Amino acid sequence: MRQERTAQWTLAEVHRLPDDGNRYELVHGELFVTPAPSYAHQAIVDVLITLLHRYAEAESLGRIQTPRSVIRVRGSETEPDLMVRPVPSTIPDDWEAAPLPSLVVEVLSGSTRRLDHEQKRELYLEIGVPEYWIVDGARRTIRVVRQGRDDVVVDGTLSWYPEGAREALAIDVSLLFRAALG
Repeated sequence: MRQERTAQWTLAEVHRLPDDGNRYELVHGELFVTPAPSYAHQAIVDVLITLLHRYAEAESLGRIQTPRSVIRVRGSETEPDLMVRPVPSTIPDDWEAAPLPSLVVEVLSGSTRRLDHEQKRELYLEIGVPEYWIVDGARRTIRVVRQGRDDVVVDGTLSWYPEGAREALAIDVSLLFRAALG
């Protein structure tokens, strides 16, 4: 029995798609199209941005970047819900030259669950992102994915201690979800 292969997309093809409110992402030649986030999804992102901004600024770790900021590497391009990326000494000419994020965060939705758990997880580990959080608002947990370690699902206190930080960031996960979702 012959298995049909799906056509592989290129970044050039993706960049020609219309600006229609959908998010177009490319992971290893596979195109993913996701609609605008739900209110709850964005509320979680907003609370995380506030927490991470304060910490990243205090620890001089870089800037918080949100969609429309991309990770473009090896023919793949993703728009994480948010990431912490070091500030480069000179502004790069394109996304390929941007520094690797120290943290990538994706908030699950019905349309992104497989992408966030499989393709993006694989890509982020492959390119050397030190830490990746998969935030599940329905379960009120955060899955922490780190290089060379087993995943950890956190519903208590999440601790992030990136390279270069003097102190760890401690996030009470239940308080985070209560602030975002009530």
